[in-house]
Amino acid sequence: MVAFRWMAGVALACLAGGAAGVASAAGAPEQPRQRMIVLTDIGAEADDTESTVRLLLYTDVIDLKGLVATTSTWKRTSVSPDLIRGVIDAYGKVYANLVKHDPAYPSQQTLESLVKQGRPEYGMSGVGPGKDSEGSNWILRNLEEDDNRPLWITVWGGVNTLAQALYTLRASKPAAEVERLVAKLRVYTISDQDDSGAWIRKSFPSLFYIVTPGADYAAATWTGINVVVPGIDNTSISNKWLAENIQQGHGPLGAVYPDVAYGMEGDTPSWLSLIPNGLSDPEHPDWGGWGGRYELAKPEGPVGDPGKYLGGIPVKPETRPIWTNASDEVALPMRSEFGQATRPAAEPVRDVKATIWRWRDDFQNDFAAHMNWTTHAYAEANHPPQPILDQPAAFTVRSGEHFRLAAHATDPDGDSVSFFWFQYPEAGTYKSRIPFVVAQNLSQVELIAPKVEKPQTAHFILRVTDKGTPPLSRYQRIVVTITP
Repeated sequence: MVAFRWMAGVALACLAGGAAGVASAAGAPEQPRQRMIVLTDIGAEADDTESTVRLLLYTDVIDLKGLVATTSTWKRTSVSPDLIRGVIDAYGKVYANLVKHDPAYPSQQTLESLVKQGRPEYGMSGVGPGKDSEGSNWILRNLEEDDNRPLWITVWGGVNTLAQALYTLRASKPAAEVERLVAKLRVYTISDQDDSGAWIRKSFPSLFYIVTPGADYAAATWTGINVVVPGIDNTSISNKWLAENIQQGHGPLGAVYPDVAYGMEGDTPSWLSLIPNGLSDPEHPDWGGWGGRYELAKPEGPVGDPGKYLGGIPVKPETRPIWTNASDEVALPMRSEFGQATRPAAEPVRDVKATIWRWRDDFQNDFAAHMNWTTHAYAEANHPPQPILDQPAAFTVRSGEHFRLAAHATDPDGDSVSFFWFQYPEAGTYKSRIPFVVAQNLSQVELIAPKVEKPQTAHFILRVTDKGTPPLSRYQRIVVTITP
C-alpha cells in the first residue's frame, strides 16, 4: 500500500540451473520465469487489492512463490491475509477460462497455499529474537531452495518480515552461507513504509535493493504509474477507463478491483519489469522497463517528512549505493492520421516518473487484454505479438560506419502489426541521440555510427504493436558497441 497514494537472447548464467524455461501461449519469449514473493499491507488502502488483481493475471509468466500479508506505517497492528484470499477466490472463478489462453496459469489451490502472514507489529518492533513468523520462515524456505534463480521480494508496504528473515538467517548460518543466500535476493520496495528498510540496507550492504529512500512519495519513480502528465493522453489511468476495461463486464476478477482511493496501483511498479515482454532485463535496472529505470548510486540524503509517514522515526542518510531514481528524456511515439503512421513527438520531457509513464498505455492495454482472457474465448481475445530479430542482439560497429537494425514479427491472432524503432540513450554509455537515416516505423532501419573517442554502447528498442483490440506491444533490444 502507498499513501497516494530489456539484451534479448542473452541468458544470464545466474538464472540457469533450477529455472525452467516457459514459452507462453500468450506469445512471451522462452526464458526463465522470475521467482517472486510479495509483501503487502493489503487492507490499509485500495491499491494493494488492485495490484493483486493485476498480478494474478500474470502468474502464467511470473513464478509467484508467496503472498505475505504484512504491516506498514499505514496499518501498524494487524495483517489481512483474508483479503488476499478474497482476490484468489475471484481468480478461481475465472481460472477455467484463463487456461484457454495459457495453460501455465496456476490453480486456485496452488495460489491459496502461497498466502502467509507476517507479525502484526510495526517495523523494527517486529524484528529480533523470537520474532519469526509464518511469512519470514516462508521467505527463508524459498531462499534456501536448490534453485539458482534470484528470489525477488517485492514490497508493497512494510519490509519488516524480510528484515526478520535476514535477522534469523544471520543468527543461524555461517557468514559465507549468509553471503551466498543474500546474493540471491532482489528487493524492490515501494518507498520506505516502515523503519526496517534502512536497517536492512545498512546491515546487508551487498543486498540488491531498489527504492526511493525516505518518505517523499511525490519524488518516487513508482508514482509514474498514476501521475497525470500534462501534454500527454492520460486516459488509460482514468476512472472511466478502469470501469470500462477492468471493473465492469469483465467477470468476477474484474468486479473485485476496487475504485481508486489515493492513486491507482502504486505497488504494481515493483514487479512490472519481471513480465517477460522483451524490454527489461531484471538484472539491469539501469536498462529500463515497464517498472521504470534506476541507477546504482548513493543518494545525497533522505527525503520526506518522517513525522507524516514514519511516525516521527528519523530517516537516516544511506550508507552505501542502492538502485534508486533515474530520469529519462521521453518523446512518446505519436500516431498520425496521414503520412508516416508513427513518429516521435516533438517535445520531449525529462523526469524520473517518465521512466514508467513512457510505457503506460502499453502496460494498461496489456492489463485490459489479460482481463478479457477471464471471460472471452481465445478466438475472441487479443494476444501479444512476438518480435523476432533478424540479426544478433549485440554487435560492434566502428565510428562512421553505416549499420542496420532489422526484425520481423509474428502474431498469434493473425493481426497486422506496426514497427517502431527508437534509441534509449540513458540505458547505454553513449548518451547523445543518433539520427535514423530512414523512417523509424519500418521493419528495418539504417543509422550511421557517431564518432567516439573510446568504446561506447548504444541501446535501441524495437516496439512491435498489433492492431487488435486492445492493441498489444512487445519489444526487442539491440545493444550496439561503437568503437573509434
